[in-house]
Amino acid sequence: MNNVNKFLDFLKTSTNPYEAVLSLKKIMLEKGFEELNEFEVWKLEKGKKYFVTRNNSSIIGFTMPTVLDDLSFNMSAAHTDSPTFKIKPFNNIAIQKKYSMLNTEVYGGPIFSSFFDRPLSISGRMFVKNNDSIDEVNVNFDKDLLVIPNECIHFNRDVNSGKNYNPQVDLLPLLGESKTLDDLLVESYNVKKENILSYDLTLYSRYRGSVIGAENEYFLAPQIDDLESAYGLFKGFVEADNKDSVNVCIAFDNEEVGSETKQGAESTFLIDTLNRIKDALDLSNEEFKVALAKSLMISCDNAHAVHPNDQAKTDQLNKVFMNEGIVVKHNANQHYATDAYSESIFKSILSKANIKYQDFTNRSDVRGGGTLGAISTTQVSVPTVDIGLAQLAMHSCIETAGTKDLTYLIDGIKAFYNTHLSRTVSKVTLK
Repeated sequence: MNNVNKFLDFLKTSTNPYEAVLSLKKIMLEKGFEELNEFEVWKLEKGKKYFVTRNNSSIIGFTMPTVLDDLSFNMSAAHTDSPTFKIKPFNNIAIQKKYSMLNTEVYGGPIFSSFFDRPLSISGRMFVKNNDSIDEVNVNFDKDLLVIPNECIHFNRDVNSGKNYNPQVDLLPLLGESKTLDDLLVESYNVKKENILSYDLTLYSRYRGSVIGAENEYFLAPQIDDLESAYGLFKGFVEADNKDSVNVCIAFDNEEVGSETKQGAESTFLIDTLNRIKDALDLSNEEFKVALAKSLMISCDNAHAVHPNDQAKTDQLNKVFMNEGIVVKHNANQHYATDAYSESIFKSILSKANIKYQDFTNRSDVRGGGTLGAISTTQVSVPTVDIGLAQLAMHSCIETAGTKDLTYLIDGIKAFYNTHLSRTVSKVTLK
């Protein structure tokens, strides 16, 4: 329960990918990690711990080994973004001087109806002209600011019959009577309107989570997919101590929209970082490729628990429940990257540490979502296992998960990062 309460505190300061990265930075800084910049020359030392960001919305932490014999990489990855609504550049919609609405577009695949009639706010970043420079400013109004109002049932008799919502018509948030977003930015951040050059701003739920259930079995919160995974990976990562491997922990942005960005899983961010580690360790290209071939990647993105009101959507045998452990995800068409090899290694590590796990596949007639695991291997080709934690209402404004599972993840990831992988032609040894 303590891990869940700390995670809910993490969510309070992680309303968007930029804030999530700041929160993950804090976790590593408290454990003695040193920040690097991609635009500077790195001087890495054996035995030390570092992290680097790209776009301020993706982050990679890594530890340098002291032993280079039989080197391999232990890697895990999650993502920082969640489905929401992004504010367009020209966004002020005035209605008869009585309503000030925001013009937005859909980011990812949110459940539209779940965003209605909730207190919402705005966060992200803006870029401001400052004489001859351009300053990046984090934005979070941190107040109950907006609402996307439902239409009353008297005007929409089909609302309970599965209405198809139009995001350009039905999902625009009400800001107030007359003030614009630019007005609020000027007032709140002491900038001149003409100096605001651009912004990446999205909506977020003001509700930041609570524990529920007859015995506190569950918790409700926004952005459980996938900040629960990101938090769990980094908490396990910073607690590990492994001098024989290069431990790497990643949180990519833009998974919800395909990962095809400079900071997404299909970008060069990870391989660029690994190459700089290779150079610092004075590895040849051949030695680097050998080390990668011995390595393992864990892709962590949450999984679908059996829904109590629609149990038929789940495979009759490979079904998972909240509070029953880490979910290992399988798909014949490789939407999940797990294969028998990667599965065997990860399950061996969990079994040795007495950590619960379960297996998930979709029904053969139900197509599930993909994860960043298969995408990241296009840039860094290593054996990969897709995992997650069971949850309900994925992509809803407010989601539900089990209070026990986060501890399973943290402990399981710590056990993984404390393991050195040694591989020969015929077998893998876990040390």
